Amino acid sequence: MRFPSLIPAGIAVLTALGAPAAAWAQDAERPSGGRVVAVQPYIEVSQIFLAELSPNDDVLTYTQVAAGVDASIAGRNNGGSVSLRYERNIGYGSDTVDSDTISGVARGYMSIVPNSVTFEAGALASRTTIDGSGGSAVNPLVSEDSESRIYSAYAGPNVHTRLGDVHVNALGRIGYTRVESPDAIPVIGAEPLDVFDESVTYQGEVHLATKPGEVLPIGIGLGGGIFQEDVSNLDQRVRDAHVRADVTVPVTPTFAVVAGVGYEDVEISSRDAVRDVNGIPVLGPDGRLITDNSSPRQIAYQVDGLIWDVGVVWKPSRRTALEAHVGRRYDSTTYYGSFAWKPNSYSQFNASVYDGVSGFGGVMTNSLAALPTEFEAVRNSLTGDFSGCVAGDTGSSCVGGVFGSVRSAVFRARGVQASYSRKVGRFNTSIGAGYDRRKFIAAPGTVLEAANGVVDESYYLASSVSGDLGQNAGFTVSSYINWFDGGFDDAGDLTAMGASAAYNRTISEKLSARAAIAFDKIESDISNEDIAAASALLGLRYDF
Repeated sequence: MRFPSLIPAGIAVLTALGAPAAAWAQDAERPSGGRVVAVQPYIEVSQIFLAELSPNDDVLTYTQVAAGVDASIAGRNNGGSVSLRYERNIGYGSDTVDSDTISGVARGYMSIVPNSVTFEAGALASRTTIDGSGGSAVNPLVSEDSESRIYSAYAGPNVHTRLGDVHVNALGRIGYTRVESPDAIPVIGAEPLDVFDESVTYQGEVHLATKPGEVLPIGIGLGGGIFQEDVSNLDQRVRDAHVRADVTVPVTPTFAVVAGVGYEDVEISSRDAVRDVNGIPVLGPDGRLITDNSSPRQIAYQVDGLIWDVGVVWKPSRRTALEAHVGRRYDSTTYYGSFAWKPNSYSQFNASVYDGVSGFGGVMTNSLAALPTEFEAVRNSLTGDFSGCVAGDTGSSCVGGVFGSVRSAVFRARGVQASYSRKVGRFNTSIGAGYDRRKFIAAPGTVLEAANGVVDESYYLASSVSGDLGQNAGFTVSSYINWFDGGFDDAGDLTAMGASAAYNRTISEKLSARAAIAFDKIESDISNEDIAAASALLGLRYDF
């Protein structure tokens, strides 16, 4: 018996390879004061009550014991945040909810050469359930033999320096992502399509530029980069290399027209699966297709030639920034951009449009790298699981939207996301929404051929309100709704929705009590019946 609750809506942020930031953009800011370190370890003991409302009528009770730490550091030459939690769920009379889980997120940097070279890193651990549509859903109330776990990490140096009048920006990054899924056999028609297993990503970029007015009335730039992802499933490989030149033409002190042109070579390839004497693909013990390493590499997608884009950059103040581009890439029209607005210290709005080609691991590590270095992780009020989102001074950022589809095939992802947060007195409010479209790319003559050109789409919306109720109490109310439209014949659609409310009250300086209730529902074409569950929690937390 399983009682899932989907990950609250998240944001998938893809870097636009070959699209450097405007040459006139101000350098990244670092804290100018002394170092500030905050470390908050804690332990929790909670009793959780779970009532299945549909399709069955059953009640479970279990105890959750957890230990974790939330820490941050902010200084002139280093900074970062981490939220790490271990929990043990103990069921009564049944082992269906027994599990041990580590979840969390970390992101930080340290200066190698002050104000010039930094080393950055990030990591994430989360758990999920993957349904037959290829969609991914958080399902913390399951046993260890049916839940899937996602791990991702990246690290690498960044360079921001000057050589005379030339501004130099460069990065090098290596990433690793793994999905541990003990039951990974979604299907496309009659052909099996296994869930993403693991991948390694490599990325390197360099950009040299002058700012308008420093050498010439206009800014000029030259850059290049390469991205590669090696996916273990059927030895898939994405390789994208480019060189380009760009120009920035200021129209006013706050508005500029930008343009770039260059050359790009993109190739996606894979091998076929091992087949039996009847030509049927062979599955391994983990339910994934076994790669035939002796088979020739098949080209799924290959395009090289001219790339270009034009756009505008508008920065009327330090609180407002707009960048929008349109051009030609991947042998088709491309759009990307971002908008950030912080009208005052109490509210902020962020939006972005993205377009890129990679596998699941590529979008996962790019999303991690886009998180702020100073944040508080947003966790499920009832279970304590990392929701995929963080809250920081620059607004809310999420990686949860990346989980929308965990198929092994490489894809082109396009989408848009937006978030708004506002502080009203003692209350903090936020809302986020987004759309993600993934068009899969697979080689003809391989088992993944049926996936080529198929599109998965997901939409998501989430909101939350939190605040203080006097000096010794606080609350959080949140809700979400996700729609997943699977493009494969046997995938169908999936709708997930839910809401929760939590209350905490301080008992002493370090001890607090908490209570929470939640309702979650999933409607899926894969199942003949909806799944609905209500849950409640009573617990104690001790902060060291």
